[in-house]
Amino acid sequence: MKDQSSSKQQKPKPTKAERRALQEAQRAAKAAAKGEGNKGSGTATSANAKPAKAVKPTQKADTASVAATEKKGGDFPPEKDRKKDAPQPRLQYDDKSRVEKAKRRSVVKQTESRNRVELFRHLPQYEHGSQLPDLEAKFFDLHPVHPAVYKVGLQYISGDISGGSDRCIAMLQAFQEAIKDYKVPPEKSLGRDLTAKIGSYVSFLNECRPLSISMGNAIRFLKSQIAKLPLTLSESEAKTSLHSDIGRFISEKIILANKVIVKHAVTKIRDGDVLLTYGSSLAVEMVFLHAHELGKQFRVVIVDSRPKLRGQQLLRRLVEKGLNCTYTHINAVSYIMHEVSRVFIGAESILSNGTVYSRVGTASVAMVAHASRVPVIVCCEAYKFHERVQLDSICSNELGDPDVISNVKGRVDVNHLDGWADIENLQLLNLIYDAMPSDYVSMIVTDYGMIGVLGAELCPAVLRRMIFRFKKTV
Repeated sequence: MKDQSSSKQQKPKPTKAERRALQEAQRAAKAAAKGEGNKGSGTATSANAKPAKAVKPTQKADTASVAATEKKGGDFPPEKDRKKDAPQPRLQYDDKSRVEKAKRRSVVKQTESRNRVELFRHLPQYEHGSQLPDLEAKFFDLHPVHPAVYKVGLQYISGDISGGSDRCIAMLQAFQEAIKDYKVPPEKSLGRDLTAKIGSYVSFLNECRPLSISMGNAIRFLKSQIAKLPLTLSESEAKTSLHSDIGRFISEKIILANKVIVKHAVTKIRDGDVLLTYGSSLAVEMVFLHAHELGKQFRVVIVDSRPKLRGQQLLRRLVEKGLNCTYTHINAVSYIMHEVSRVFIGAESILSNGTVYSRVGTASVAMVAHASRVPVIVCCEAYKFHERVQLDSICSNELGDPDVISNVKGRVDVNHLDGWADIENLQLLNLIYDAMPSDYVSMIVTDYGMIGVLGAELCPAVLRRMIFRFKKTV
């Protein structure tokens, strides 16, 4: 008895491959038994006797069952949908064949700049002067483009709408008008046809001016709402639902989000503070005005830069409300920083590695503040967070009109760059955004709360919460 028990204990365990082969043979036996029904159990015994031959049909049966579950909509999305979820590669403008195809499809006239900057050849570099007149002349020829979308595109080119939130709101309101007038063509489904329509509108707006990261998030939200519309809804009910979804996104994610940011950020302002801001940010302006309404005594330093000089508009609005302000240019920021107690800046987007993507010059201001041990507080809505990772301002950016930096407003005598386009080997670079590393950020204030020094680690958490909220609103 002892010898038998010891031999049982010493019996080698089957390997993983052997166990898998045995399981597959048993599955094949069950499948064969079900197939033959009441004819007998002979097939099952023969399948058990020859497990090696039963392996191949089992694999086919397993793959067929997996495919069937995918078609029925199991736990995992089908392969086709998984391919759709993958982000499309951005168009590299140094690829001549792809650029030529994009030009043929484009509505807006794209004339390449003569003096292109070599380092930024992968970004679009077009002549800005001819786009607006050409697009205005095509008004009656652009039947696929809705008039509301066309109007917003003209405002993008002319610069009448330029802020990140303003551009996003204008785009969504134009989509509301387009959906209101939309009618489903015969023999087509609302979901697919409307998604294609929205895609054509997005392409048109992107030709007028490259879309911001936050606008991409809003477009993705709208397309997901279209895809989740129940098939039982009528056309009018579906359009009403989408109209209310867009309105809710504007009110909750942009307007109310700014109000929540103000409540959080105003707690960081104390009496006697000297607060510095760069350019013009709607959220930062609301923070200053609310702190002034609460009776807090502080001074605002507005740092500005050419060519747009947006800080001048902010200066006028704050002075009209009775705030004590100082105005200076970015070349004097290291001098004025010794008086500053806190820096408040806005952001175009915040990436998943904590990089702040904002107006060009923001990184310089933050670096000077960091060197002077002045805390930098970034005010940014959660819908502007993005899962992209970016380490520099070269791989992805937007190039503005180079002519605007060759002219100085109010200074006719400064004409050294007149006719610069005719000078060989001279290129002017007008970057719109820069990327600020998270090392220079002390705090990020969002509508979900305040993120401290470990902003880079908590940015993915904000992204997850934003995606969860989007799903919850459906």
